[in-house]
Amino acid sequence: MSWLVLILSGVLEAVWATALGKSEGFTRLGPSLVFAGALLASMAGLAYAMRELPVGTSYAVWVGIGAVLTVVYAMATGGEVVSVLKVLFLLMIVGGVLGLKLITH
Repeated sequence: MSWLVLILSGVLEAVWATALGKSEGFTRLGPSLVFAGALLASMAGLAYAMRELPVGTSYAVWVGIGAVLTVVYAMATGGEVVSVLKVLFLLMIVGGVLGLKLITH
């Protein structure tokens, strides 16, 4: 259960990071509210997962999922340029996250 919550929390990290960018310095209400809600839920999920999973592993997985999804969303919506090297390095992060899952008991 902790891994599922951790993965969902990583997804919410991408949501709040994207909403933060769209809030334009908290001058837009909608994205600012999405940011706050996703941030609280993401942190709560991370804290829950850390009750059973190692802190370092939990944090690395949470950040990795959030970072990859944030960049993938930006590339899909035209906010970032897609390149072979960028995709390769994102896949390396995904590989690291999967590796941490495989070696964590």
